[in-house]
Amino acid sequence: MKKVSVIIPVYNEEKYIDTTLSRVWNIKLPSWKKEIIVVDDGSTDSTKRILKKWEKKVRILCHKINSGKGSAVTSGIQKATGDVILIQDADLEYDPSDYPVLLKAFDNPSIHVVYGSRFLGAHLTTMFVYEVGNKFVTFVANLLYNTNISDMETGYKVFRKNVLDDIRIHARRFDFEPEVTAKVLKKKFQIYEVPISYFGRSFSEGKKLTWKDGIVAFYTLLKYRFIN
Repeated sequence: MKKVSVIIPVYNEEKYIDTTLSRVWNIKLPSWKKEIIVVDDGSTDSTKRILKKWEKKVRILCHKINSGKGSAVTSGIQKATGDVILIQDADLEYDPSDYPVLLKAFDNPSIHVVYGSRFLGAHLTTMFVYEVGNKFVTFVANLLYNTNISDMETGYKVFRKNVLDDIRIHARRFDFEPEVTAKVLKKKFQIYEVPISYFGRSFSEGKKLTWKDGIVAFYTLLKYRFIN
């Protein structure tokens, strides 16, 4: 039986983490064994206390200080033992009920990387400026790396483990998304997109990405087009 490692980076998500873990734990994947790795990235709220009740069910890694999403995901990847690695954000923007469609793609041995696209599936209307920024950096990725994806910044990125074994990630924060995309494409792996549902949060509800992250994404895509 194949094994999927679900990596969940967490920072100050006391409001959502218990529900997110319940959904991930309870999702049925008949053809897959499931490993859940939570990386607490130096949370200062009640996240650590909530995670304690999950210690017997999931693997919990802790960063002493907040280092960023990229750092947390990298820590999780280093400890993962699955054939496939799936990244799950700790909030409720992404629904684990989409796991079956994300993982079904790997029945095809020629598929190595799967992105869940928010623009191909049902989703709540999002902030206009945020969507424009997302589409802009996706366009830049397509232009620089000669591809045709619709959602470079998606939080649902899924990889065969051997794809990531040969890729060194330097990103420490949200620049993980453009860096891993750039390096996967430079390795000549095509990205297979599937539709997912999406329930975007507003900034008042805790959304962490800002316009500055869009500038960093643009710079990251440009940088890794020319260096490794």
